[in-house]
Amino acid sequence: MLISIATISSALLLAGSVSAQTPPGFVPEVENRLEIIFGSKVVEAPGADLGRADTANQPTLGTDAPLEGASYLWAMIDIDVPSDFQNPSAGGPRTTYLHALITGFTPTSSPTNTTTPDGTPIYVLTPPQGTAGPVAYVGPAPPPENPPHAHQYVSLLYETAADFVVTPQQIGSTIGFDVAAFAEAVGLDAPVRAGYFNVTG
Repeated sequence: MLISIATISSALLLAGSVSAQTPPGFVPEVENRLEIIFGSKVVEAPGADLGRADTANQPTLGTDAPLEGASYLWAMIDIDVPSDFQNPSAGGPRTTYLHALITGFTPTSSPTNTTTPDGTPIYVLTPPQGTAGPVAYVGPAPPPENPPHAHQYVSLLYETAADFVVTPQQIGSTIGFDVAAFAEAVGLDAPVRAGYFNVTG
């Protein structure tokens, strides 16, 4: 049986889009899945739809296999912020907003009773003790738009040294946050895990 080059190309493109845990066109692209759990609700697939109430509190983070690093940084970014927040339906280019940037997550060596959508046990990351930061979690609150516009909230997990520290000056503004430029500036390698979900205003 003959298979056309177009068919093969389409299959490869589909496979690439299915394996990516970050939105299409987002940089950096990440293939390894970060488990994002709000209460008892696991984000089932990249781009799953959730509500404001679901995501009001900081999620639990985890992986489907033990991590080997000593410490991790988690960042969550809304990549669909309207340029005119007072009149979001006016159109125009979208920008970003940094909803969380928290250092000091540590891996665990034993799985929990919570599982991934395919039934694999999840290894939960232990959040830092005390005040989380330097940018504490702010839950999604996208403004209503006509027509409705789903905001994509991207989570990225970076491995860091145990004594890694980030200052507010290194982060800069939370509006228009450029995660790739930030990672380069503070010497982070590529993210080890990622995931994203959607919330509509």
